[in-house]
Amino acid sequence: MNYVTHSFRHSEVILNEPEFIDLFTEMTDLLTGISDEDLIAKHESYGADNLVRTPKSLSKAINDLLKERFVANEWSAESAIFQNPNYTGDTWRLDFAKETISIEVGFNHSSVIAWNLIKPVLASELNHVEKAIQTKIGILITATSNLKTRGGFDNAIGTYEKYLDYLPPLQNMLTAPLFIIGLEAPESFHIVQEQFAPRKKIGRVVINP
Repeated sequence: MNYVTHSFRHSEVILNEPEFIDLFTEMTDLLTGISDEDLIAKHESYGADNLVRTPKSLSKAINDLLKERFVANEWSAESAIFQNPNYTGDTWRLDFAKETISIEVGFNHSSVIAWNLIKPVLASELNHVEKAIQTKIGILITATSNLKTRGGFDNAIGTYEKYLDYLPPLQNMLTAPLFIIGLEAPESFHIVQEQFAPRKKIGRVVINP
């Protein structure tokens, strides 16, 4: 997949330093290694036995492909930030972590943008609550507005552009370097939502002319 990026608190410079460059390159290779064909195959696989199971958007396909490939490269999935049992569950978990880098995938509602930005900061800072991981830099993987439109995503998701809008007012709270990635729409196809049943829409793959 193609993507655009934004460097917050000099994160791109830091990620290209010797301590981080190998992991950073591994991560970017995993993203660019997801082809349009991979996305189509994964998206259509959900409805292979029953079309009603076909998702409305590419969100599930992208999330599942990312998880498969990150885990295959020994990134910890659903990594807890804290050891304290009072701070468990999705609220206190990061999507992926490995050594000094934490990753949050933000395809969810725009109302949680601020929290998605804060979680990698919590993972990178010292805290009086005992930590389960200690990273130094956070990466957020988001959808550009173009991917939202052409990938069939819900209108309420937090896009890459919205994440950037949140950075100035949260600057004093976001004390760790953050690298924001906006995934671009596939080049060869787009998703069209179709009414499959009275209360069910599915996302159909349409090849671009």
